[in-house]
Amino acid sequence: MTGMLKKSEFENVVAINAHHKIPTNADNAISIEQVNSAKTIASQTKQPLLEALEEISELSADDFVTALGQLMHFPTFSMLQLYEMTPDFELLTFADASKYGCVALRNNENSLYLIHTNPFDSYLQSKVDLMIQQPVIWGLAHYKDLNAFLTHHETSMRAMDGLATEHTESQANQNGIEDISLRSISEDTSPVVKFVRSTLYDALKAGASDIHMETDAHGLTVKYRIDGVLSFEGGIQGIAQAEQAISRIKVMSELDIAERRVPQDGRFKVLATGGEGKVREVDLRVSIMPSVFGEDAVLRILDRKALSDEAKGLSLETLGFEPDIMARFRLLAEEPYGMLLVTGPTGSGKTTTLYGILSEINNGEDKIVTIEDPVEYQLPGILQIPVNEKKGLTFARGLRSILRHDPDKIMVGEIRDAETAQIAVQSALTGHLVLTTVHANSVFDVIGRFTNMQVDPYSFVSAINGIMAQRLVRINCAHCAVEDTPDAALISKSGLTQEQAASFNFKKGQGCGQCHGTGYKGRKAIAELLCFNDVIRELIVTREPVRKVKEAASANGTRSMREAALDLVKRGETTLQEINRVTSLV
Repeated sequence: MTGMLKKSEFENVVAINAHHKIPTNADNAISIEQVNSAKTIASQTKQPLLEALEEISELSADDFVTALGQLMHFPTFSMLQLYEMTPDFELLTFADASKYGCVALRNNENSLYLIHTNPFDSYLQSKVDLMIQQPVIWGLAHYKDLNAFLTHHETSMRAMDGLATEHTESQANQNGIEDISLRSISEDTSPVVKFVRSTLYDALKAGASDIHMETDAHGLTVKYRIDGVLSFEGGIQGIAQAEQAISRIKVMSELDIAERRVPQDGRFKVLATGGEGKVREVDLRVSIMPSVFGEDAVLRILDRKALSDEAKGLSLETLGFEPDIMARFRLLAEEPYGMLLVTGPTGSGKTTTLYGILSEINNGEDKIVTIEDPVEYQLPGILQIPVNEKKGLTFARGLRSILRHDPDKIMVGEIRDAETAQIAVQSALTGHLVLTTVHANSVFDVIGRFTNMQVDPYSFVSAINGIMAQRLVRINCAHCAVEDTPDAALISKSGLTQEQAASFNFKKGQGCGQCHGTGYKGRKAIAELLCFNDVIRELIVTREPVRKVKEAASANGTRSMREAALDLVKRGETTLQEINRVTSLV
């Protein structure tokens, strides 16, 4: 935790650094009065001083750093300027750089710079000066830029280092939960244990949902799934080293390390250090699969604490749906009975959407029960039941029991089989509101899915209120997005004419530390919503062609996901490449 300056100390720091003559800009300046106000707010709310001062200043991130540098007489550095220099982690270790919010950099002329983020820390300069004992030039950068810079180098310098051939036994902590803190990683003597721990640590820092460890003829390749897309993070050379890494995952998951010919599933927990040094438990679900060259592993990260924090403010607005979709979806969720379906492939945010609407309609007046596999978010005031197939608690059996528990609203995590589908439809017909998900590509494919599960079409259309299909689209990084001009081939491939494209505000992220070089930061939901009316119900019962159902849906206000995706491109929020990856032209 950095030190806070009293007024006299603050003025002393300004005086000490006054030899850096930087011109001031009266229009975008920070005053001593604003600093004192920010200190008062920070002490009362426990908010970091820099964040409080930035809010008070009402300046953009770049203008804020410039104004802060002018006030404190420090030269300032942008994200681009940071990347033009080389970090010297031998002089100031990565652990110390993260601890103090300060990094040692060298430019092309080998001049040494110490870039920090908090000029109000009265002890930082003396601490680091004693550690380095070399002439340096102190500079200032935005704390978000420096954090992104350190995150970028953290991944490349630690997790993907090559493995040595030796292997030693690791020691689990007394609770049997793996510790993946920076301290434990630095103390590891086994290259295999260090590799696995640092890979997990980096994945959590990057916000990955899955870790893929793929064995090939040369060793092991590691990929993270971030925002729904796999990104290559590095690898290790040698089949023997690859086998040791997979064996380490098996040991942590309590799987059979001698069995390499059949798939195995397991899970384990790790202790991860989050913001402000708080330690939390993170669950990882492990799937081991035999391959031509050995075995592959996929680790699904289930960070329940982070999900619970997200759930506190979860709503349809936070998921990014268009206002028209949200308004119509809310009307369907407010019906006293019937079925509301959300569909899409794995990882499209279906369950999150249902959690969002449950959070909105949970007013304490209705009994809400869910059955899920697994329970991802913990929602207050709602009975949530985890599926346990080993003990015989399936979706169908759990749903039967829920109906005897006097529910008003029921959420079924997923309809996977005919039995669950039949019970869900009957529940919707007998006065309950049923919210559920099913795997299908579009709202119209859901109709065929229920038909294949032998659900009576008349019962289905009587029960159903609406179906929403959704996808998650990556959004351009706000930090590095610039104007873009797609080539004619891409425009044509995307189903647009040159005349249509002329009205689009094309933008594309260049890639920076904030977005891990991908050009995208965060995701937004796009959806198509089919609200049932008598015309659509009659078409389904009489088994009319899907073409006629689509025409009736369009007349009833249904817009395709492709149209929603193109609207995002038109506003410069994403790219044609991204919507082509997520949606089809048909």
